[in-house]
Amino acid sequence: MTLPELISTSFLIGAAGSLHCLGMCGPLALSLPLPQTTMAGRAKGGLLYNAGRISTYALLGLVLGTMGEVLLQPQWQRGLSIGIGALLLLYLLGGQKRLDRAGSSAKPFLRLRAALSGLFQKHHYASVFSIGLLNGLLPCGTVYLALLTSFLTGSALKGALFMAFFGMGTLPAMLLMVFWGASLGSSMRTRFRKLAPFALGLMGVLLLLRGMNLGIPFVSPHFSTAPAGAVECH
Repeated sequence: MTLPELISTSFLIGAAGSLHCLGMCGPLALSLPLPQTTMAGRAKGGLLYNAGRISTYALLGLVLGTMGEVLLQPQWQRGLSIGIGALLLLYLLGGQKRLDRAGSSAKPFLRLRAALSGLFQKHHYASVFSIGLLNGLLPCGTVYLALLTSFLTGSALKGALFMAFFGMGTLPAMLLMVFWGASLGSSMRTRFRKLAPFALGLMGVLLLLRGMNLGIPFVSPHFSTAPAGAVECH
């Protein structure tokens, strides 16, 4: 996958997933312990919170991309793309809540929640950034699927970039929540969540098309069958 294709795909997945984020993570962004509640204070806090979140995503993408670089064979990419697309569609057909909650009662996540609770008691910008860092580790089905795709890139750099631009795709919606979340109300957030499956379903179909190797730029580019590291796939 070329860099423009990777960036556009990851950003679109993030933008589609941001509707889901408004329902799941919206309350967290709405209750950030901002030292100042002025517009400037909210802007600084919102950017720091999201910078922390995107930094964690990029680091996770680096790890998964490195694993893909070591383990993934080029000839597997088509099958994995189809598999991830199918997983996304299955996720939409009824596994959303189970995947979002997967492992949330395990000890590491209980410790993560305890750490977040402590940070919410400290009203300064370092805490807001740290909350963003930890938020990137919270159980989320959409993030899990993005991480699977970063593994599919088969590159440490591309995996990190994929997750970074995935996070950037969610940025507009999360900033909206920081600034005007209180005025949106829970009913509006529920409406956003109802729209999310349609956008994510589209991304699942695109991943399926990508694995079909149809030679359509940005939609179903050709995969290289050369040995790993010999030629980049397009």
